[in-house]
Amino acid sequence: MTPSNPEAGSELLVEFAELSDPGRQRANNEDCLGHAEPSTPGRVRSHGWLFVLADGVGGSEKGEVASRAAVDWFTTRFPAAPAGEPLAALLTRLAKEANSHIYETAHNTGPNGTSMSTTLVACGLRHDRLVVAHAGDSRCYLIRNGSTHLLTRDHTVAQDQARLGVLSAKEAARAQTRYVLSRSLGNDMFVNVDTNDVQLSAADVLLLCCDGLYNSIEPSEMAAVAGHGGDLRAAAKRLVDLANHRDGSDNISVQIIRVRSVERVGMYRGRPYKLR
Repeated sequence: MTPSNPEAGSELLVEFAELSDPGRQRANNEDCLGHAEPSTPGRVRSHGWLFVLADGVGGSEKGEVASRAAVDWFTTRFPAAPAGEPLAALLTRLAKEANSHIYETAHNTGPNGTSMSTTLVACGLRHDRLVVAHAGDSRCYLIRNGSTHLLTRDHTVAQDQARLGVLSAKEAARAQTRYVLSRSLGNDMFVNVDTNDVQLSAADVLLLCCDGLYNSIEPSEMAAVAGHGGDLRAAAKRLVDLANHRDGSDNISVQIIRVRSVERVGMYRGRPYKLR
């Protein structure tokens, strides 16, 4: 966990904790998570923070390779992006590049290639904005004032059918296709990436997680454990321990990010300016 200076209020300051566990029934961990931390106040403003979590798809030959490749792609290329590149465009570009990299790597392995894919949820934070980019069923929640808000939507066959009205919400929750991904990185040559742009406030908490966590933990419990201002490392361990106790049949990963302060900005001709 990286603490920030609580007395500073003119820039984006965050603290975070992250934890990944194989669960109680699996020998290997196909999840991967990472972050890119800005090295200077200038980089906080020009690039911001990145947090990324990937869940290698079970049943593919190298899910753990795909998830690691996705996280490495983001964490190495996010800091190298042009200064000020809009977060939504940047995260979308990186996701599509990572998808191509994973797809090509898989199909260039041996005479017949192989199969590997991964979910992805990536969060970029800059000034007072959060942009979430995702493909698959890993999630990002916003915990604000004791309430938990889901910022992503699951890209599964059942949820897609529910959005189209083919299934009701109750039917989608019980359908066998609720675990079948309709999008992931590496499965196809091209991928559509959803983004969500949210204004941040001090004391907001972001929680990124895979299905091994949210299938066992209710959103209200996430807020109770991670949203009360306590130690984030202890909160991450508590959530993972709860998921293991209640199920533990899948890998479990979580990132918790607390916003300490934000830099309020406006935009003029695509350039940010500080609000007084």
